[in-house]
Amino acid sequence: MERLQKVIAYAGVASRRKAEQLIVEGKVKVNGVVVRELGTKVSNSDTIEVEGVKLEKEDKVYYLLYKPRGTISAVTDDKGRKTVTDLFKHIPQRIFPVGRLDYDTSGLLLLTNDGEFSYMLTHPKFKIDKTYIARVKGVPTIEGLKKLQRGIQLEDGKTAPAKVSMTSFDEQAGKAICEITIHEGRNRQVRRMFEAIGTPVVKLKRERFAFLDLYGLTPGEYRELSKHEVKQLRVLAETGQIG
Repeated sequence: MERLQKVIAYAGVASRRKAEQLIVEGKVKVNGVVVRELGTKVSNSDTIEVEGVKLEKEDKVYYLLYKPRGTISAVTDDKGRKTVTDLFKHIPQRIFPVGRLDYDTSGLLLLTNDGEFSYMLTHPKFKIDKTYIARVKGVPTIEGLKKLQRGIQLEDGKTAPAKVSMTSFDEQAGKAICEITIHEGRNRQVRRMFEAIGTPVVKLKRERFAFLDLYGLTPGEYRELSKHEVKQLRVLAETGQIG
């Protein structure tokens, strides 16, 4: 048995908060009866309708996308901008991004219709590493890099320790390229971290997500994850080690 709002969210119909709102507003039926209580639990045999549409049990799918810059990590955008799901026109399932990458950030983004899988890979407690390549303005000092490695104070709290290295720099041109690995996913976190040490990010790309990389893909291209990769990601979230 699972809570109703959780089932709706995991089906990819709406976020859990939005699902709760729909329930309270009387827009959800279970076995033909309107349900307004958020604590309601349902089973696989129950028939659920959201705003008059039956909740179908879709096959779970998992994709790895090389997100191009200039796309929104969302299913829809009220400003009419291109979203990452616009790149999946021929996919019948209602997929959504696992976490997000900023509009002007490129790189590896996972998409799925499996809400539980998405939760396991995005909640900070599971500590899934994400590695970024940042082109920054200015050359970070050794002390600045150490601050990022120890964790740096931002307006929404101190970050967890990061793995950071400077791969190249040009002192005369005032620019550098750094690699940084974090397991949190705060809004514009990497950009804010480098801003905090005085070297703002000019260009940002996510190179790796756990053990996954962008090998063989160009911006806008995607591939389906193998069953083994999906299993490895689940094991990694549950145990901290790749199975």
